[in-house]
Amino acid sequence: MALVNLQNVTYKYPLTKTPALQNINLQIKEGEFVAVVGANGAGKSTLCYTLAGFAPHFFKGEMSGSIEVAGKESSKSTLDEWVLNVGLAFQNPFNQISGAKYTVFEEIAFGLENIGVPRDEMKDRVNDALALTGITDLADRSPYSLSGGQQQRVALTSILVMQPKLLVLDEPTSQMDPIGTREVFSVIRKMAEGGMTVVMVEHKMEWIAQFADRVIALKDGSILLEGKPGEVLTSDVLAENGFGISRYTSTAREAKKQGLWKKEKLPVTLDEAVEGFKK
Repeated sequence: MALVNLQNVTYKYPLTKTPALQNINLQIKEGEFVAVVGANGAGKSTLCYTLAGFAPHFFKGEMSGSIEVAGKESSKSTLDEWVLNVGLAFQNPFNQISGAKYTVFEEIAFGLENIGVPRDEMKDRVNDALALTGITDLADRSPYSLSGGQQQRVALTSILVMQPKLLVLDEPTSQMDPIGTREVFSVIRKMAEGGMTVVMVEHKMEWIAQFADRVIALKDGSILLEGKPGEVLTSDVLAENGFGISRYTSTAREAKKQGLWKKEKLPVTLDEAVEGFKK
């Protein structure tokens, strides 16, 4: 049974003429890791805001269709009820740090304080979340003394500690180096395997191919293509519609024209490319 169910969802921001999302139909199973790709303005962030209840509850605007998460209907829930099931990490971590706490530990505990989690349980959950995302050494630092990548990890940890049923991530590794990106993807994959459902907006195709269960390609607010990462990310449809593709996919596509790529399937990752050119 689907944990997330969107039926004919269309959303338009206030004072705009064109919908940011148009007739979105989407079902996501519990424990599934879904990546969302698309150009700027495709509707990726709006989809995140819609899943998280910010559209239309916070941004207002016009919404039609049905949005269900964990059996609850968005239009029949308040935002403070909705966020108990859905956690959203923004693209810019500066927008998520509360400004009310002096240390990373306190910042991550802030959400648990607001819902009345007992003190001993709160400490255990914060320590576990810090260890999971690899930032235990930052616990006593000020959130504002950190690099952008470190702040992104803090923002992600502050959502994970709440243990939402649906985790929505809007480019959570945009300010991270390759090592940090791999570590965060590994953490998110582990959370999905533990039963948490994940929707992630991301541009890093190689990492998506390695870790996601399914990819959704958005264009002009509509779903252009969806399926398994290896199929969607190498599709001619993406190339024809101006999507960014993996450097390994584009290299192999050119090699195929010259008869140098013999495999039927194009690569997305370095390992796939190396294996294909060996043969």
